[in-house]
Amino acid sequence: MPSFFTKLSSLFEQKQSATGKLIAMQSAGAPVWTPRDYAALAREGFTQNAICYRCVRMISESAASVPLDLLEGKQVLDEHPLLTLLKRPNSVQSGRDLLEDWYGHLMVAGNAYLESVSHDDEVIELHVLRPDRMKVVPGVDGWPEFYEYNVAGQQMRFHQGGEGQKPILHMSLFNPLNDHYGMSPIEAAAFGIDIHNAAGSWNKALLDNAARPSGALIYDAKDASLSVEQFERLKNELESAHQGASNAGRPLLLEGGLDWKPMGYSPRDMDFIEAKWVAAREIALALGVPPMLLGIPGDNTYSNYAEANRTFWRQTVLPLVNRTSSALTNWLDDTYGEGIVLKPDLNNVEALASEREARWQRIAKAGFLSINEKREALGYDPVEDGEEIG
Repeated sequence: MPSFFTKLSSLFEQKQSATGKLIAMQSAGAPVWTPRDYAALAREGFTQNAICYRCVRMISESAASVPLDLLEGKQVLDEHPLLTLLKRPNSVQSGRDLLEDWYGHLMVAGNAYLESVSHDDEVIELHVLRPDRMKVVPGVDGWPEFYEYNVAGQQMRFHQGGEGQKPILHMSLFNPLNDHYGMSPIEAAAFGIDIHNAAGSWNKALLDNAARPSGALIYDAKDASLSVEQFERLKNELESAHQGASNAGRPLLLEGGLDWKPMGYSPRDMDFIEAKWVAAREIALALGVPPMLLGIPGDNTYSNYAEANRTFWRQTVLPLVNRTSSALTNWLDDTYGEGIVLKPDLNNVEALASEREARWQRIAKAGFLSINEKREALGYDPVEDGEEIG
């Protein structure tokens, strides 16, 4: 959001008309957008924007809450070294904490990195690594040859070649402009985040300073002229005491024939509050959270909260969980074998209980199916004497 008094040296224009009035005018400048780098996106988006923060938290917490089943063929395993690893991946985190970090980095950076620590060909720990510290180094074939992790002035390389468990799992969101790094949803929402943050800063400045819109200083003295010293003093006073959002609305002390004529748009003229909510809806749209779930007014896309919540799970949360479970399965098959598959357990997702109940009722009413066919459709093993149509 441009400040009220920007670059006054180029904006002040002295005009002496036939009536002898001198006018000093101020106009709006070009917008300043958030730089497209991880630190700026994380700072302006996640840490300083309530809408973006809530969206990322909702997605990461919801996705991490989905339990993962381990299947060997069609059999669900209750005990396995991989289940033990995912339950307690390292000494300081639970499995849910680790996955929450994983999904959070994926939303903020568009990339997530998971490190495996192996001993005697056995994976004993998993750690999520910060995306801003990781660098992909491609080989001659264009695929990543190793990953370079930099922290506290030290550098560590994770080579991806050779036999055995690969040390790094890298999952990225689609990016049409980069072969190796994903695109952050926050980057797509950056304009909306900037507008929403600027609106909050403007509101805060208005409350702090009883702000009024910018305008023009009109000099109406009889001699109709400002000396060079007077003009420089006025310019310096405006720059030091009235420029920027922090000085918004600070009253001017006018003397010597000066008069203030407001010329800027008022918040009402700009439809200020509505513009802020439009920006909030754009942020929620980019991250895949229905605005109704965030309490944003003016959005009637969904008939009720439950429908919006189901859409959030089906279109945003579950695709991420499915991608992660498939990536973990493919990444760890060198250690645990290709017959082992991780799959989300949707039967224990409370948000999908209504869908699950409706599905059970439809299958139960299907009179052309046998008992075992119904059980198979619901994911249960067959029983004796279950071939009868029921």
